Amino acid sequence: MTVSVSDPNPAPPRERTPDLNDSSGGFGWHMVRHLTRQLSITPDRPGKTIHARLTR
Repeated sequence: MTVSVSDPNPAPPRERTPDLNDSSGGFGWHMVRHLTRQLSITPDRPGKTIHARLTR
């Protein structure tokens, strides 16, 4: 199964250290990278679309 998500920000996703104290995030990209077989990022106007092929 492939999932695609678009957003208006053209900056590529970045991995950051998850914040375990203030609940400000940091888990998303790390989780996506570990749950997928294949990732691609397509520039859009505006922003980007991330295509993720999920493992079964």
